[in-house]
Amino acid sequence: MTKTLDLFHTVLGPSTANAPDVNTLLLVHGWGGDGREWSRHAEVLAAGHRVIVPDLRGHGRSPVPDEDNNPAAMARDLMALITHLRTGPVVAVGHSMGGQVVNLLAVHHPDLVQSVIALDPAHGAHGAELDEIPRRLTAYREHGARAAVPLVADAFSPTAPPGLRTAHIRTMLGTAGHVIAQAYAGMYTDPDAVGIRPHSEIYLRRRTCPALTVWSSAEAADWERGTLRTPGSRVDHWTATGHYLHEEHPDRTVRLIEQWSTARTMP
Repeated sequence: MTKTLDLFHTVLGPSTANAPDVNTLLLVHGWGGDGREWSRHAEVLAAGHRVIVPDLRGHGRSPVPDEDNNPAAMARDLMALITHLRTGPVVAVGHSMGGQVVNLLAVHHPDLVQSVIALDPAHGAHGAELDEIPRRLTAYREHGARAAVPLVADAFSPTAPPGLRTAHIRTMLGTAGHVIAQAYAGMYTDPDAVGIRPHSEIYLRRRTCPALTVWSSAEAADWERGTLRTPGSRVDHWTATGHYLHEEHPDRTVRLIEQWSTARTMP
């Protein structure tokens, strides 16, 4: 099994020692990103929650290994981080690849996850997206992060805040090329990858905690509603938004996290 890494992370809000009843939120970024994309949310949420924001392996300020930059290893790193911080079960929130990572964390370490919020997660690939995976992976292996820039650039709605597209392109270009390729393969083509729809359905059925998934695609939302097995779970569809919906709609996202986490802890 891959050795876990000590992730760069920040912790905001009250400690569980001083406020044992406070919720701990784990906010996880996506592919080619880093924890800075959660800065606005974390600052607001820390008023009433303990908030942990990591950089995943290979990303941001965390170590960049030569191998094993994949969602399964990333989930194990988060397991080690949560265990080290002694937070108790967390509300695990993830965007895109981070959504896949927090779901893997919930499946393989259910004692550490109270519930999941997945925002436009990297699972359920089918149709045209599925057909593009081999070409994209070849490009990422040959050209690294630069080959991923067009995909990132097209991921925003016309109403996205100014500068958001440029910020994500810069962060993607700052991510090591082998990490981009390995993480993409880990999401979709590796033997244990869960990003393709039939494999996604299997792993989602193994998730035992309540989960809230938010999609920018109505079709994906309808599909995932059919996979729900755990009471209290739901799937929402947000219209008129791009893939980085938590950054295009930060206030709405904060309200969603607040309402979900509060409802899960009410007596």
